[in-house]
Amino acid sequence: MDAVFSRIEHARTADGVIRQIETLILEGVLRDGDRLPGERELARQLDVSRPILRDALKTLEERGLILTRHGGGTYVADIIGQVFTKPVRELIATHHKATADYLEYRREMEAVAAEFAAKRATPEDLVLLAAIMKRMDEAHAAEDFEAEAACDVEFHNAVGECAHNIVLLHTLRACYRLLADGVFLNRARIYELSDARDTLLAQHRAIHAAIAAGDPEAARAAAIAHIDFVEKATFHAERTDDWQRISRLRLQQRGGEAAQA
Repeated sequence: MDAVFSRIEHARTADGVIRQIETLILEGVLRDGDRLPGERELARQLDVSRPILRDALKTLEERGLILTRHGGGTYVADIIGQVFTKPVRELIATHHKATADYLEYRREMEAVAAEFAAKRATPEDLVLLAAIMKRMDEAHAAEDFEAEAACDVEFHNAVGECAHNIVLLHTLRACYRLLADGVFLNRARIYELSDARDTLLAQHRAIHAAIAAGDPEAARAAAIAHIDFVEKATFHAERTDDWQRISRLRLQQRGGEAAQA
């Protein structure tokens, strides 16, 4: 992490350390679960004394931004997962309208994120985005659903990072956490639909290509087309599940009647 933390300039105080780590978390450089360097190494990188560093880490932990595992180091806390509390997640997971609202919200937010990303992505951003796209291509070719689904979430997270808007970044991360946890969508059911995996890959490639080309209008349109497809595929998957449920009930009922005859 030598490129992440930098020497505290001017007054070497706990406040300077707190400010730097807070900013790294806010800007999305440090993510939940990321491990900080050991105390000695981090003090060296920041060029502060270890007592100052301890004071700063204590304050950050009290604020809920980091956590220390006994004998296991210091980590960035799961602040994104707490945006939607467990009771709220359970509530929206049991109400069908929430899925439609979730996709409607994502359509608008991802359109903005893709547009901003096409305008603002740095060369370093594009390197990261291309690497994720490459892993997605490889997972698709290997028919590794779990890896492909993970790359899907990581790709959208990266587009949010490329947009360079802090509020948009963390809002989208909260949305993707719900997606990754399966609160709204059963992505496995969508991937099972005919040609869905190929279509989704092509759509991710289109978003990536538009951002890499610096074309905001194309990026926005590609993001909207992607969510429109996900919405239709979700509806179709839900209808298919319902058809199967009804068919099983009919078969069960007919079988019961046959047994009685």
